[in-house]
Amino acid sequence: MKKGEKAVPWPVGYGRFVFDSLDSTLSEAARMLPTLQGPAWILAHEQTAARGRRGRDWSTPRGNFAATLVMRRVEVPGVAALRSFVASLALYRSFGAMTGQPDAFALKWPNDVLLQGGKVAGILLESVGDHLTIGIGVNLRHAPGAHEVEAGAVTPVSVAGVLGLELEAAPFLDVLAAEYAVLESQFQTHGFAPIRRAWLAHAARLGEVITARSMRDETRGIFEDVDLQGSLVLATPKGRVKITAADVFF
Repeated sequence: MKKGEKAVPWPVGYGRFVFDSLDSTLSEAARMLPTLQGPAWILAHEQTAARGRRGRDWSTPRGNFAATLVMRRVEVPGVAALRSFVASLALYRSFGAMTGQPDAFALKWPNDVLLQGGKVAGILLESVGDHLTIGIGVNLRHAPGAHEVEAGAVTPVSVAGVLGLELEAAPFLDVLAAEYAVLESQFQTHGFAPIRRAWLAHAARLGEVITARSMRDETRGIFEDVDLQGSLVLATPKGRVKITAADVFF
């Protein structure tokens, strides 16, 4: 077992499926829905047709982490979408546990994790009927090239490239699943407020000027807060602006 990799108990009630190669763990989750008895994690050591937000390609070579959590959606869509914060906070804690360097990581609204300022992980939520799928991609060993990301976007990095640590996908899943289960229980019991507070404690560029760019417009202002609906709150010359969906640029 390599440095940072610990044997942790698998959370009770969650399924665990590991594949050598898939087109997409999100697609496999949709295919498996009729047979699942409860929430389940699906991991693939390689994805051949992965996708990110807004249909963008997501590079997943061997050595990186690609997994999807699928669960029944019992809340209205707006509340269920707050699980992007649950998942990113679980990722943050998993990185800290696996690397021993939690201060190297930060959370970027709405659903990315940064490592020393570069993007190391992303999250994609989708609804499939009455289920929610949470796709998670982590650059454990390899990072996409600058030509593979949108102009002006945060530079992709990998854990191996920045910290010199070679983490394995399966042990990372075990830690992530355990961290997520704790936060999911908290979310169901106490709602979004404690998740929000913990997320903001590790938020990147809080109190600094950032740009939020949607398909329709662009807003520049001071990152002031994330409200109880998960919206980004910017202080602009025209007043406080709440943004529900956008890409953030620094």
